[in-house]
Amino acid sequence: MRKKLSPLKILEYVLLIILAAVFIFPMLWMVVSSMKPEADVYLNLSSLKAFLPSLNPSEWFTTYKEVIKRFSIGTYLLNSITYGLTFAFGSIIINSLAGFAFAKINFAGKKFIFGVLLALLIVPVEAVLIPQFTIVNSLGLVNSRVAVVLPAMASAFNIYLFRNFFIAIPEEIIESAKLDGAGIIKIFFRIMLPMSKPAIATVGVLSFISSWNDYIWPLMVLTDRSKFSMQVAITTINTTQPVYINQVMAVLTISTIPLIIVYIVAQKYILQGLGGSGTGLK
Repeated sequence: MRKKLSPLKILEYVLLIILAAVFIFPMLWMVVSSMKPEADVYLNLSSLKAFLPSLNPSEWFTTYKEVIKRFSIGTYLLNSITYGLTFAFGSIIINSLAGFAFAKINFAGKKFIFGVLLALLIVPVEAVLIPQFTIVNSLGLVNSRVAVVLPAMASAFNIYLFRNFFIAIPEEIIESAKLDGAGIIKIFFRIMLPMSKPAIATVGVLSFISSWNDYIWPLMVLTDRSKFSMQVAITTINTTQPVYINQVMAVLTISTIPLIIVYIVAQKYILQGLGGSGTGLK
């Protein structure tokens, strides 16, 4: 026999459906607006027809062809993918090394430095943008691709996540490796990293998403349009006359699709990584 749902459970489901609708409807409107002629985007906004694409299937991808013809969408996408993958790889290496040091290596001031690192979690990113730009400018990296990805690779949260995973790895494994003649570098790359795959996946995916969505920093350090990421390019597209709302929606849809794919593929690993980030604390 089926169990009857309690009124509280029904209310919970109703609230969840409403919450999901609040997030889904704007995205749905964005996608269907990109599949209509410009004149039809603002028609029937008070009815469900606003959430339906053009009734003529031949018009569904016309807007995408037009916007790709007007702007260098392929270049912007390639830039964003390059920045995202480079940032993800660099974040994994740098933060895992720092996490390993805090978890398994004893050095003077370790607890104090880690405490300062945790305190940095409450500092807004915007508070360090100007000092960060000053340093990048003094190094002569402004308007370079390196400036987009390098400054933010080290992250207090990612170091904290890796440190917790490494602490959970038994010391006996490391001692056995040392007895077999393995050095600290070999232990890190051959033992610690392979045993921290959920953390690697989590940091990699979150770093890629963070890089893809980043707008302010690339806008500050880049002046060459050929180096723009997708998010910065969207601003340029939105201000290039004539502005067509269906083309704007098409560009926004193109920039959203890779994130949805990445999240769907890596959702399991993200949950495992974040779920395990609270273990092994000392």
